[in-house]
Amino acid sequence: METRTTPAGRRAKKPKTQQHRARVLALQVLYEVDVSGHPWRASLATHAEATESSDHVIEMATAVVEGVLASMSHIDELISINAPMWPVNQLSLVDRNVLRLAIFELLPGSDIPPKVAINEAVELAKEFGGAASSRFVNGVLGATLEGLDSTNERSTD
Repeated sequence: METRTTPAGRRAKKPKTQQHRARVLALQVLYEVDVSGHPWRASLATHAEATESSDHVIEMATAVVEGVLASMSHIDELISINAPMWPVNQLSLVDRNVLRLAIFELLPGSDIPPKVAINEAVELAKEFGGAASSRFVNGVLGATLEGLDSTNERSTD
């Protein structure tokens, strides 16, 4: 199998999956809602159009945004428990919303494997967050998963 390289000789990144595109779209919507308080459906429509998202990507992003918003108080409580030195309202907007998205995917009822949810969140943090965001997100999510497992709130099969 041939390794793809960029013109500069670097290894090319894998093409983004529809699931990744949906997470990016959901993150954009959650970020905008957090910053401005705009209605999330209007924000989703605007960002979906701007990114020329497929119907499937929009459907997946809609499910994530609805789930995060419906579970926001529980998710923010889990962030507070697992990042006690960082009050939720003082986290960077990107880190806060990456964590919200990923923790939603870690909660019971999700069909996303925990490793996938955490790896995707780390990638989003690298792509959109600050220099230390990916390490911070990884640490908080690892602690959150451990806490969910220890309370049997989520079982890893």
